[in-house]
Amino acid sequence: MSYSVGQVAGFAGVTVRALHHYDDIGLLVPSGRSHAGHRRYSDADLDRLQQILFYRELGFPLDEVAALLADPAADPRAHLRRQHELLTARIEKLQKMAAAVEHAMEARKMGIDLTPEERFEVFGDKDPEQYAEEAEQRWGDTELYAESQRRAATYTKDDWKRMQAEIDAWNARYGELMDAGELPTGDRAMDMAEEHRQHLCTWFYDASYAFHQCLGDMYVSDERFKAFYDSTRPDLAEHLKEAIKANAARHAS
Repeated sequence: MSYSVGQVAGFAGVTVRALHHYDDIGLLVPSGRSHAGHRRYSDADLDRLQQILFYRELGFPLDEVAALLADPAADPRAHLRRQHELLTARIEKLQKMAAAVEHAMEARKMGIDLTPEERFEVFGDKDPEQYAEEAEQRWGDTELYAESQRRAATYTKDDWKRMQAEIDAWNARYGELMDAGELPTGDRAMDMAEEHRQHLCTWFYDASYAFHQCLGDMYVSDERFKAFYDSTRPDLAEHLKEAIKANAARHAS
C-alpha cells in the first residue's frame, strides 16, 4: 500500500505543507513517487511520521527529532519506550498543574460566573477579573471585599449587562458635565460623585464617604484606573477625585 500526500495529511492531522517541508529537509522523504512525480508514502513512512509527531508533541525541535531518528543504535521499540517515559512524565506534570488550578479556583470563588462569550458581550475587551488576584491580595481580608464577592456571586448575565450600562451612561454624562465647564466643587459634579458612590453601594458594598475618598485618590494614583476614566474624557479621573472629596465634605457638614 502507498498513500498520497493528501491522504497522509488526513490520517495524521497535519498539513500538506508540513509534509512537503519534512521532505525538503530530509526528515520524512516518501518512499515512492507516482508516474506523475507525486509523493507516495508507505506504511514504514507512516511509522516514521508517527515518531516525528510524537517527538514534536513533546516539544522537540525538528533538528533534534532528525538526530534522534537517525541514531543507528535505536530501534522503533526504543523510540516508543523513550516517548512513553516522556509522555508519562508530562502527564504527571499536567495533572499536578490541573490540581493546582482547581485549588486556586476553589480558593478564589470568583463571583463573575459567565461564559467567555457572555463576558465579551457584557464587558467587551475589558477583562472584569484582570486585577482580581491583586484585589484579593489587597482587600481580601476586609468585610467590604467579602460583601462584594457575596453579591457578585448572585448576579446573572442580565445583571452584569444592566450594571455595565449604568457605568457607561454615567461616564458619558460626567464627560458632558466637564465639557460644560462644571467645576468639581459644583452641585452637579458633587451630585454625580454621590451617584457614583450609590452605584457602589447598590452593586458591591456599602461605601462610606471616607472610603469613597480613598477610591478617588486611587483613581488618580493608579495608572490603570486613571486610564479607564480618562478614556472617556481627559482629566476625568482628577476631576472626579475632587468631586468625591467635595461631596464627602458636603455630607460631613
